Amino acid sequence: MTITITAFEKSPDRGRGLARDMRVRWALEEVGQPYEVRLVTFKTMKEPAHTALQPFGQIPTYEEGDLALFETGAIVLHIAECHAGLLPRDPGARARAIAWMFAALNTVEPPIVEREATTYLERDKAWYEERLLMLEDRIRFRLTQLSRWLADAEWLDGAFSAGDLMMVTVLRRLESSGLLGEYPSLSAYVARGKARPAYRRAFDAQLAVFTSAHQADGRNGQASA
Repeated sequence: MTITITAFEKSPDRGRGLARDMRVRWALEEVGQPYEVRLVTFKTMKEPAHTALQPFGQIPTYEEGDLALFETGAIVLHIAECHAGLLPRDPGARARAIAWMFAALNTVEPPIVEREATTYLERDKAWYEERLLMLEDRIRFRLTQLSRWLADAEWLDGAFSAGDLMMVTVLRRLESSGLLGEYPSLSAYVARGKARPAYRRAFDAQLAVFTSAHQADGRNGQASA
């Protein structure tokens, strides 16, 4: 059965690999599963055909036969459980890898996303600087804990797993902030993730969508000039 995921037709991340379909693309590349992508606009994301798949009108979604999923954690876990390559065979190691997936999404990512929202939406507020400092302190607290756990290890718990895939994509959201650079072990960890061939294939595929859309906008602009 063909796997189909949804992604932004014009991603707000401008092809930097930060949109959440990147996580699903990477997982599918790691396990060697082909997939198709259905591009959606912000308008179509709110229409009934899409909200029937994703109740909150977001991306990505995942369809395979009669199965439809949303939320990247659930999608990546499903991929990892159905195909070898992202979860260890040993039951204990497997459970720990899944725990790291939850840690990435539930413990590390929330203050990072909150900081992003603050920089976009609250710059004109009187409390902006104070709130930004508070959020960055919360992020540093988590990064310090994570860097202590990782120490000199290559991955979070033995071999690369879905836990690392999720954690790397979460930490990448900090690359432009300067915060990640304060933790050399975490910067090196993210670099190792980005160096994986499956990551590069997923990144290039997502970037190609943005490049194509950008070029189309340029041609349309020239035609209307």
